[in-house]
Amino acid sequence: MKKSVISFIAVMLVIILLGVTAVTGLYIPGGWSMPFRNAGESTAVEDAAPAEGTADEAAPTEGTAATAAAAPRAIIPSVLDTENGIRLGLDLVGGSRIVYEAELPEGYDMGNLADDMNAAQRIIRQRLTGKGFTEAAVALSGDNRITVEIPQITNPEEAVQTLGSTAKLVFADVDGTEWLAGTDIKRATYGYGRPTGTELADVHYVQVEFTAAGRQKFAEATAAVSSRTDGANQLFIIMDDQLISYPSVSEKIDNESCVITGSFTQEGATDLANLINGGQIPFSLRQIELRSVGPQLGANAMRTSLTAGAIGIVLVCLFMLIVYRVPGLVACLALGFYIVIEALVFSLLRVNLSLPGIAGIILSIGMAVDANVIIFERIKEELRAGKTVKSAIDAGFKRAFTAILDSNITTLIAAAVLFWKGAGTIVGFATTLGIGVVISMFTALTVTHFLLARMVDFRIRSPKAYGA
Repeated sequence: MKKSVISFIAVMLVIILLGVTAVTGLYIPGGWSMPFRNAGESTAVEDAAPAEGTADEAAPTEGTAATAAAAPRAIIPSVLDTENGIRLGLDLVGGSRIVYEAELPEGYDMGNLADDMNAAQRIIRQRLTGKGFTEAAVALSGDNRITVEIPQITNPEEAVQTLGSTAKLVFADVDGTEWLAGTDIKRATYGYGRPTGTELADVHYVQVEFTAAGRQKFAEATAAVSSRTDGANQLFIIMDDQLISYPSVSEKIDNESCVITGSFTQEGATDLANLINGGQIPFSLRQIELRSVGPQLGANAMRTSLTAGAIGIVLVCLFMLIVYRVPGLVACLALGFYIVIEALVFSLLRVNLSLPGIAGIILSIGMAVDANVIIFERIKEELRAGKTVKSAIDAGFKRAFTAILDSNITTLIAAAVLFWKGAGTIVGFATTLGIGVVISMFTALTVTHFLLARMVDFRIRSPKAYGA
């Protein structure tokens, strides 16, 4: 009994402590922060290409280093800290809007404009996603314009620096030796059929055409890569320091073009062709509009959504208390733990939060309670069968586990597909839903079980107290 009381109090203190941390955050004076949160991140000055006629490195402003060192670093950001923690979408806080227009060179083939603009759009989208701006909007406007909207960056010049320079495409081996660049590629196109003649069925593939210099470089690259004896016979295609494909090379290829095959879908092969084309788009993009934009829906919409979610949580807790009594109380405590953990995870991962993302959070909260309902109904069935409360709790969790696991896996599959195929706010919805489902399953199967077992240790053993 004494151990149960101590363990119960310890768990409740942990929940309270985590809740306070989620609201206030955990910060220390500068010089250190969670390593994984800064991986791949750099300042806007480092990301941007140096302006023509300027030096590659700028001298730091006097006092900048001291200020940076003295500034507090976030170990665990507060949920209210939109600079270090959760990022808010364009529909909630506004951001910056940039419109690019293609400057077509003399003699440009207008028949390629649509494909080239799609390639440019994908490159910009890839760069923003790589920097964590999954809620950014990248859309084609007319025949030769691209509109980019980046949330939370209210300084337009900073938004331009975030996008950085033009796309960089390289073909490299496992040692990092760069054999070809985007300028060595004429064009990459999607195809369907039997390109080599050895296929047993039609396949989706990508055909890459080289310039005269590119053909020679590619022959040298394939000769070197195919002759390796360490098993690293892949040629890596890298766009903006992100790996987009790594085809295997079995022999030297000295042709004006090559074919990349594999387990491609039509969309996958088309995407790869567009990305390769993005490394050698035959025109530049000129800024014709650069301004900050206000929130599309505004903070009032966010407050309304959060208020509606809070009302829903209160009503759900009341329902659980009335119908399931002691288990209902346990479910409410576990739900509080779930909300706290979810807030901490979102802050640490710097999730992009928009209104669809809030909808994903509320939906995952409902699924967390749903898991508890399945467990409690199983417990009631065991109690009606004459088992003791302790035995009914253990049997109820075991019998409910399969149903809870299956339902959550199917939801995770749907979230994964939305995250993989979606863009913009759809990715935000999939992210919050997927994280929420994982955390809800954990709390339902561990925290709820632990707290119910403590209720039995506290001699609350009447079947009526458990809704039977």
